[in-house]
Amino acid sequence: MNFSTSQIITYLMSYLIVVLSLSAHEWGHAWTADRFGDDTPRREGRVTFNPLAHIDPIGTVLMPLIAIVIGFAVIGWAKPVYINPRNLPRTSQRAWVTIAGPLMNCMLALAGTLALALAFRTGAVNPNLLELLKTIIIINVSLMMFNLLPVPPLDGSKFLMYWFGMSEVAYVSFARFGWIILMLLINVPFTRALLTTLLGWAFVPFSLLLNVLT
Repeated sequence: MNFSTSQIITYLMSYLIVVLSLSAHEWGHAWTADRFGDDTPRREGRVTFNPLAHIDPIGTVLMPLIAIVIGFAVIGWAKPVYINPRNLPRTSQRAWVTIAGPLMNCMLALAGTLALALAFRTGAVNPNLLELLKTIIIINVSLMMFNLLPVPPLDGSKFLMYWFGMSEVAYVSFARFGWIILMLLINVPFTRALLTTLLGWAFVPFSLLLNVLT
């Protein structure tokens, strides 16, 4: 493959944003668990924005690079944050720890939208800056929606236990097939088109906010 300098810069920028966004996602899980009294993430060095604490060699390094360069439908993942359920006795606490990761991506997408609106309002329409902010929004909305899918090991699947009463035994059995189900969902043309449609709807609030602010 022959890549132009601008393509290489775009790929590297997108990759860096993915790594930082994944790190912020995992920090959200770790910080929330720590705030609720579970010191497991802190003892494992996960209550930090440092990407080195969250990098998974395959999910954070290899797969995002493949996805960015060849367009394979996988965003990537970081090392999971482990908690001690005994330190989080209430279901609501575990639910908040679970939602904290996607919520961090939502907040980053919101920050990108506000910064983009500010750039338009002030006339600071540097093409490179606009491309950076758009990429931040796209990647973080995508990560948010991806992680909310109710398929193990994604965050959305945990709500099957916390909100809908699925037993841990049933969840573990379901989780064995999680990655197979997930790969089928995001690469079979029909389900991929459905997920793309849902992702498109996820961008609507951010687009509306941008229109209102500009």
